[in-house]
Amino acid sequence: MNDILIKVENLTKVYKMGSTDVHALRGVSFEIKYNEFLSIMGPSGSGKSTLMNIIGFLDSPTSGKYYFKGEDVSSISEDKAAYIRNKEIGFVFQTYNLLPRATAFHNAELPLIYAGVGKPERRKRIEELLEAMGLGDRMHHKPTELSGGQQQRVAIARALANNPSLILADEPTGNLDTKTGEEIMELFKELNRQGNTIIIVTHDPEVAQETERIIHIRDGLIEEI
Repeated sequence: MNDILIKVENLTKVYKMGSTDVHALRGVSFEIKYNEFLSIMGPSGSGKSTLMNIIGFLDSPTSGKYYFKGEDVSSISEDKAAYIRNKEIGFVFQTYNLLPRATAFHNAELPLIYAGVGKPERRKRIEELLEAMGLGDRMHHKPTELSGGQQQRVAIARALANNPSLILADEPTGNLDTKTGEEIMELFKELNRQGNTIIIVTHDPEVAQETERIIHIRDGLIEEI
């Protein structure tokens, strides 16, 4: 089996801002293997968020090639992109993105509801995940009743619900204190040891140093891999 999960070749992304062209990516190429734990690092405005959005099927490149599991997905339909997003990618965001009126359990099970998984199977899967996240006694709490670290653990459980090929985490410790941030990074390391491919997008060198490989991006170009 091919051990390359993601391959991008000469990716560019140009945004129109009125009459001006903004070049967010200027020809980016790299490969990511299955079961890698790496970070994409760069300052604000470097293009890392644009790159994350393309990798996560939230946006498409202006030119260049994106191969996911060996398939050219550079210019697929929005329906196909949505399908891959839900089935193959687990997202973790800095701001957690939890539904404020929903319990931890309901927030975590949303991807399974969208995927049409039956209620008994959903319950088993989500209970196991939340237990593994140390939230067995917090399943029926709402986000306002949870600490920041607990909310991020709910978000990670949600990201894992569909057994995705890739976990894409955008500044996952950005809203957490140092100790809680370290706990979340340890959790990512453990998930990687269990076989998950994880990409962390960050501007924080300390977070990036926790990963096995760093892709440095600046001004839309790869500086170092």
